[in-house]
Amino acid sequence: MQDGAALSVRIKTFLDFCRVEKGLAPNSIDSYRRDLGKFESYFPGANGVPDAEQIRRYIDSLYGCGLSSRSIARHTTTLRNFYRFLVAERAIERDPTELLPLPKHWSTLPKLLNREQVEAILRAPDPAQPKGARDRAMLQLLYATGVRVSELCGLRTGDIEMGLGVVRVTGKGNKQRLIPVGKPALAAVAAYLETGRPGLLKGRASAYLFVTARGGRMTRQGFWKLLAGYGQKVGIFHHLTPHVIRHSFATHLLEGGADLRSVQTMLGHADIATTQIYTHVVRSRLRQVFDRHHPRA
Repeated sequence: MQDGAALSVRIKTFLDFCRVEKGLAPNSIDSYRRDLGKFESYFPGANGVPDAEQIRRYIDSLYGCGLSSRSIARHTTTLRNFYRFLVAERAIERDPTELLPLPKHWSTLPKLLNREQVEAILRAPDPAQPKGARDRAMLQLLYATGVRVSELCGLRTGDIEMGLGVVRVTGKGNKQRLIPVGKPALAAVAAYLETGRPGLLKGRASAYLFVTARGGRMTRQGFWKLLAGYGQKVGIFHHLTPHVIRHSFATHLLEGGADLRSVQTMLGHADIATTQIYTHVVRSRLRQVFDRHHPRA
């Protein structure tokens, strides 16, 4: 063991740092907490932080538990971030995770909808009803901007500039970005603000753009549920999530000729390597089109 302080104390300090200084989202902090809780339980009563050999034994135990390579890669990344923090805080002198290899895993291409399926989903809500007007506005805005579901549900009324045609989004690490919004999405939001939102609030006040009939803001879980319902309504039964709409947004942009850097900015990816997965999707789809339509494919 390195360092004299209890491992639990170091973990708590790291999580506080992630919440207060880095401004990470609650979901990210919960993920770190679960991973580090498993790490701590492997070293009960530890009065210091595990060294390189102990960390390797712990990673080996994860393989023994039958975890997927993707899950083990996430655990490894969590440990790297934790130990980098300890080095920065001078709690330890050297980072024992520097040479820790990430398990190799195949990158799976993201699932997405074709344009006809997207149009069917966007038409599914009934805009004559307050909930339908809200749902149509949310779906239109989701596909128009490619925002994460947590970002969509967290929008406030002042975040969308109708005149300028942009929306201000607060993403991971409290980083803000401006995303252009197309006319159909702006029209759907305007219609919702005019009739749907007042019909849901019934005189109550809310700072959030998308609200429920109880006056609270729409939650991630609530939006997942309503999206799945509209998917069933139009015949899309499996694996329809807000992230599928986000994937569709990015892929359709690239198919239309958008450059990768612009898509990276709109998606809020810190690393362009994350955005590059969509170039593989576009190439895959081009191959399918060629095989299907060319007489000598």
